[in-house]
Amino acid sequence: MTLNKRSSVVTQTCPASPEVSQLHYFRKLSFETDCADVHAAFSAGTVDFTLLDVRGPNSFRKAHVPGATNLPRDKMTVEVLNSFEHKDCFVVYCAGPHCNGADKAAEKIASLGFPVKIMIGGVTGWRDEGFKFIEESDLPQN
Repeated sequence: MTLNKRSSVVTQTCPASPEVSQLHYFRKLSFETDCADVHAAFSAGTVDFTLLDVRGPNSFRKAHVPGATNLPRDKMTVEVLNSFEHKDCFVVYCAGPHCNGADKAAEKIASLGFPVKIMIGGVTGWRDEGFKFIEESDLPQN
């Protein structure tokens, strides 16, 4: 691609070819999903993954995505992960884009030999989409 002498900062580095771009984004989608896709799977009853909220128990109790199981990284073991019905794909989330807890959990799950994706956006993304949470007030009181 030939650029004008007066190119913008955006195009000073040439964009990748369509073929390279397609491969990049295909690979990226093998590492992540988003809140809308997770919500759609639960709404359609086509959940073929285990959704893990990797935040601490107090944060989970305050508000979490419906269908999620709380599993902080320090509790992840081969035995625990094997106990889930859908161990062919784990989807993890944390507080949001400002938090790398999901990345750390995904790395741990992969190191234990399981496929994993991150739900980009986490709790922040779920809230931004306007989706409902299970909140502490929804839980049975002891």
